[in-house]
Amino acid sequence: MVIDVKNVTVQYTVSNFREIGLKEYLIKKVKREIKTEHFTAVDNVSFSLEEGDFLGIIGTNGAGKSTLLKVISGIMKPAKGSVTVNGKIAALLELGSGFDGDLTLKENIYLRGAMLGYTKEFVTEKYKSILEYSELTEFENRAFKQLSSGMKSRLAFAISCLMEPEILILDEVLSVGDAAFRAKSEATMMNIIKNGCCTLFVSHSLPQVRRLCNKVLWLDKGKQIAFGDVNTVCDKYEKYIQTVTNMQKIQ
Repeated sequence: MVIDVKNVTVQYTVSNFREIGLKEYLIKKVKREIKTEHFTAVDNVSFSLEEGDFLGIIGTNGAGKSTLLKVISGIMKPAKGSVTVNGKIAALLELGSGFDGDLTLKENIYLRGAMLGYTKEFVTEKYKSILEYSELTEFENRAFKQLSSGMKSRLAFAISCLMEPEILILDEVLSVGDAAFRAKSEATMMNIIKNGCCTLFVSHSLPQVRRLCNKVLWLDKGKQIAFGDVNTVCDKYEKYIQTVTNMQKIQ
């Protein structure tokens, strides 16, 4: 078993800061009169993945998809439950995360490689392939902050995939870039799966999920609605979305 998620719950503490303003908030905080509420972003989620599994995580906005990926990546700790991970993780959760805007593209490749636990020699071996794959060879000495969002996404994807991770975690990054690069990305993902990499990714594109994944997790308002076969879960989700859409039209 590569990933085992057991009864994971994530909660945020929310205050009425925006409603009362900064000055009033500070006064009430000193007086210990601040009212807080607990918001549950992920509620009792459980599933497991084996080597070579490709999990698509689906759900409407605010379902808890990105939060769950952060917990599995080790960025956040759950309030309840546990996550067991066996393997080296490469995670792409937010555009630009793990990069330094003032450093050049070349410097960031080595920085990102070091953050993922790879030696300088290993990164040097992969360096040319990363530049060519991301189609950014001519920009290697340009500051990262000067790159477009599409360029940043291509670079991040290339680094994570070509570094040969055991577990790859992607948060909607395959939706960025032109059609040609998206097609190349999907082909790369299929090769990664064949090599045994366990992959998790969030997508709002059900056709893409059906093409790439063998398992699907459906979240809604933090709760686990379904987990299992890709077509079975996607069919249920499509019916749900259609029902919601029809109800909105009636209203």
